[in-house]
Parts: sequence; structure tokens; C-alpha cells
Amino acid sequence: MPTDAASADIAAANTGVGDLRVALDVAALEGWLAANVAGFSGPLTVAQFNGGQSNPTFRLTTPGGAYVLRRKPPGPLLKGAHDVLREARVLKALGATPVPVPTIHGVCDDDAVLGSAFYVMGMVEGRIFWDAGFGDVPHGERAAYFDAMNATIAALHAVDIDAVGLGDFGRPGNYFARQIGRWSKQYLEDELAGRNPDMDALVEWLPTAIPAGDETRIVHGDFRCDNMIFHPTEPRVLAVLDWELSTLGHPLADFAYHAMMYRMPGDIVAGLGGADPVALGLPTEADYIAAYCARTGRSGIDNWDFYLAFNFFRLAAIFHGIKGRTLRGTASNTQSRQRAEAFPRLALLAREAMESCR
Repeated sequence: MPTDAASADIAAANTGVGDLRVALDVAALEGWLAANVAGFSGPLTVAQFNGGQSNPTFRLTTPGGAYVLRRKPPGPLLKGAHDVLREARVLKALGATPVPVPTIHGVCDDDAVLGSAFYVMGMVEGRIFWDAGFGDVPHGERAAYFDAMNATIAALHAVDIDAVGLGDFGRPGNYFARQIGRWSKQYLEDELAGRNPDMDALVEWLPTAIPAGDETRIVHGDFRCDNMIFHPTEPRVLAVLDWELSTLGHPLADFAYHAMMYRMPGDIVAGLGGADPVALGLPTEADYIAAYCARTGRSGIDNWDFYLAFNFFRLAAIFHGIKGRTLRGTASNTQSRQRAEAFPRLALLAREAMESCR
């Protein structure tokens, strides 16, 4: 049955499904599933999840259970963008590790079937929390949910990349220098989106402040509470979602991105917005860092504010790009406009973290 918890990826009760906004040839898909997915038996009905803005995501329902299909969006795409086959590769590789990921049931790289590449995985009912404070959880249980997230990202960063066949999943080493160069270039070249004094200061400072030492692990790239499915009633992560940004990188960059939730305004992405975590029944930022260090064999994390400054800068650069596309009329939905408007706030948060390093 494809509804086994180990093969979870989307929780329908939380994400919601609706009419198809991206067309699928259901007959062609059903034929492909019958030929390529063990145990598949129709008839098949298809609905599209309300999430999955970058790569359209669908619920496939049969009399025997449910699957999830994730595909590239239709139309011309930038080289390397929306690489669902890369997502499928990392999910398959992590399947034998302690990291909770879905079981991949089939991968199709033939555009002739649906018009673009796609993969099919299992599905489970669970809970997705859009609120980083876990307000829907009883006060006394919230810390356990944070600990489950902490254990999950620590497990990811413990994976031996060569043992799981991901030694070539990205460029090893010099992660910060490469990332800072990439996002600085994108920011500086988008003249329509305009310059920002906080970003200008970060572009100048970040390359000079990279901490000594280097590590290479699998990084998720967007590890947040709303990219995880939790058990329906227990503080346990059943699946980590959305691996589109995964690569080989520095684990402290990945962990700091996750821990930005302590300083992230909740109206930008899932965050606590500077609220008192103790009053919410949550561990403090310092305690959360200490738990990760204990799980990963670290005595502590020096230069913590550098890692935060880097991640706020990276996210600000992404939102700056969205601002440019919004001004050009190529990203006109409400979410894009909200992110464009949030850009200067993220740049300021990055600047504040930078100033804490000085």
C-alpha cells in the first residue's frame, strides 16, 4: 500500500487539494503508472495540491490507496530550475537512512508522457504546522515538536554522502564563498529591483567574514516546520518535504537557516518573530543550538551571527529577485507581491546579524 508512513510526503488534510490548475493527461498517466509502479491498479482520480507553487504537486487516488506526483511546471524553464529528477534522486538515496523521506515509486524523465519530467511517491495523512510556535499543540507538548525537528536535521547532517551515493550531488567545499558570490551577483545585476544600503553593506562584508574550516554534508536548503509532516497525534516527523534546493553544502548554513525561525517575522515565512519562546513553551534559541550540537558532536557554534546574517542575506536576495520579476510583470500573484514587499525587512535582519558580529 502506498500510504505507509515511511513513504509520506504530503498531508492532504493540511495542504488541501483542489481543481487542476496545471493540466495532466490522466489517461496517459494511468497507463504509465500501470506499467511502472508495482501494485498500481486504477481507476485513477487526480487533484492538485494548493501548495507546490514551484513544482506542481498532485494527489493521485486509487481504490487501493493514494500517491503523490510532483512534476516540472509546463513551458520554457531556466537551465537547472525545477529539477524534480534531482529531488527524486536525493529522496531515493536517503530512503535507507534515519532521515524520514517518502518512498519513490516511479520516476519518469520522458517529457512525452505528461509534457515534463515527474516522479511518484507514497502519501500519508499527517499534520503540517504553518505556525512556527505550534499554537495548535498543547502548551506542554510544544517543546517535543521542536526536539523532533532538531533530531531530524541532525540526522540529515550525519548522513555519509559517499555511502548513499551522493558524493557528486553538488560541489564540495567553499560553500559560503560560492553562495555569497552567486546571490551578490544576482542582487547587483537586477537594476530594476533597485539597490538597498543594507544589502550593499552585506555584499561587501560577507566575503571577508567567512569562518575558518569547512564541512560538506547534504543540506536541505529550506528546512522549516511547514516543510515537514508530523504524526497525527505524536511529536514525530514522518516526512521532510520539498527538496528542490537540496545540495552538498555546509551543515551550519542549513541549521542556521532552520533556526532563523527564532528571529523571522511570522508574516514572511514560518517564524516566531522575536516572541518569547519560553512563554510559548518552546526551547530558547541557545537551548535549541545546544541540542543540535549535542546530537552532532559539537562543543558549540562559533560565529553564530555570521551564519544568520548569511541566511537572511540569501533569503533577501531571493526576495529581491521576486521583486524584480513582480515589477516586470512575470510574477504577479499575491504571494509574489508580499515577498517583494518583505525584501527590505529581510535585508535589515541580515544587517542586524552582521552588526552583532562586529
